[in-house]
Amino acid sequence: MILLNTAIGAALALAATTPSNHPSPGAVAPAAASSPSAGGWVSLFDGKTLDGWTEKGGRYDGDADWTVEDGAIVGREAEGARGGLLYTEGMYADYEFECDVKVTAPFDSGIFVRMLPKQRGAQFTIDDRPGGSICGIYSDGWLYKETGGSQAWRSGEWCHVRVRCVGDPMHLVAWIDGERVLDYRIPEGLSPFARSGRIGIQVHGGRDDPEDAAVRFKNLRVRELPAGADQPFTRADDGTLALTAVGEAAGWSSLFNGVDLTGWAPANRDESAMDDAGWTRAGYRVQDGELQGLMSGNAGHIRTSRMDFDDFEFRMDFKLSRLCNSGLYLRSTEEGNPSFNGCEVQILDDFNWEAASGSKLAPYQFTGGLYGAQAPAKSALKPIGEWNTYQVNCVGTRMHCALNGVILWDVDTSTITPKQGEPFAKRAKRGFIGMQRHGAAGKTDSDVGIAFRNIFVRDLDVSGGTD
Repeated sequence: MILLNTAIGAALALAATTPSNHPSPGAVAPAAASSPSAGGWVSLFDGKTLDGWTEKGGRYDGDADWTVEDGAIVGREAEGARGGLLYTEGMYADYEFECDVKVTAPFDSGIFVRMLPKQRGAQFTIDDRPGGSICGIYSDGWLYKETGGSQAWRSGEWCHVRVRCVGDPMHLVAWIDGERVLDYRIPEGLSPFARSGRIGIQVHGGRDDPEDAAVRFKNLRVRELPAGADQPFTRADDGTLALTAVGEAAGWSSLFNGVDLTGWAPANRDESAMDDAGWTRAGYRVQDGELQGLMSGNAGHIRTSRMDFDDFEFRMDFKLSRLCNSGLYLRSTEEGNPSFNGCEVQILDDFNWEAASGSKLAPYQFTGGLYGAQAPAKSALKPIGEWNTYQVNCVGTRMHCALNGVILWDVDTSTITPKQGEPFAKRAKRGFIGMQRHGAAGKTDSDVGIAFRNIFVRDLDVSGGTD
């Protein structure tokens, strides 16, 4: 279940807290309505024909075998294992879509949002095969592999699936039989996605599935939601973020007020030692609305006063100085090394460190590495002096990290053997969020090694309580 991602004006808040009035899985869908029904829902399928649907007009046109049988749209591979999508003729931007789905496995299907030719949308996967993903997010590659969808999915039976697509970047949420199994916001900075488009259902194709393998959809309907209703933050001209009512309702809270270090403590030190500027002797201060980590001081990290973060979504901005060596601690504790009793996401001057230190960095030591365990997939660090954004999600053993909109890793830590530190199974399951400060590799140009701002977190209730 993810997370950034992110209720939502009155209409969306209602959608988040009120069960949808969908028919029972065994019911036959009513004839397509020309106007919204109670709750704003509009039927997309009359139960008899494919009126209102098309196989052309999206990014993944194809030639699958689509029929209507017993009040359901049925998709199968066509001769030659051909697949493709069936799209709505109508275009939708911010909305909820729901349907009942039944898969005769093994079969690979999905629900697609904002589909247009040559523009990027996204897929909620319905891949009912060994090793398949139910309600992961795919768009020209994996954006997020699900953590809870497969447990909620009932193969071979009718399942009620509801998805929400809102905002820009898209916030994508999915429920199976009323259980929220995905909550994911596409990171900022990825290549542009379509702002509106068709809704699609899929036959993957190319699988040479058994003759009886198929996907069935019925009770398909949509309700449109207010544009921009899902934004948790507003951004000022100077780049600082403020929570909206939507963000507060979605559970976001600020960890840094831009004025002082309320809610923070230096490593193993009494919070009452804070002076007007922060803890300058410890190596931290607040200046110009920034939480600054200094090049000198006697505390190796600063941490949240709260020590029980377990499943959460986190975002922050950071700005490096030359030869900075820092990091982001997650679920760490004060007993021992917080890089390894919880974990650390590396922050480093990748541009100059090796030359200045005369050392060779391990792949996981570059910015974005899960320290001691996982190298970043690519470099996404902006030049010295520019603001960067980390977006991190921690749910159980699953962790996901994006830097400036580029997904660096999405891993199940239970499958990783660290090159440094204890196996993740032996590490703390909950702890503080913190920022590290190390000494530089050589002479620096500033007494400020790193600056932080726009630090926000929201707890995630993996049982479905947070929305």
